[in-house]
Amino acid sequence: MLQNVLLGLHIIISIGLIVVVVLQSGKSAGLGTIGGGAENIFGKKKGLDELLNRATAFLAAGFMITSLTLTVLRK
Repeated sequence: MLQNVLLGLHIIISIGLIVVVVLQSGKSAGLGTIGGGAENIFGKKKGLDELLNRATAFLAAGFMITSLTLTVLRK
């Protein structure tokens, strides 16, 4: 029973992690200021990028914890 709940949570965290990583802007997005990217100059996307970075870290930690717990329960 506990293993099934953890497996479901693991799948939800996995999907969330994929979505959050896909939504993040790439490292080359910082070069947009050369071409006149106003959102980078005025910092409009900074808050969203920080939120996505924190969400990625939180979901990655949850993914590792559920992975290890499922491995221990399987033995």
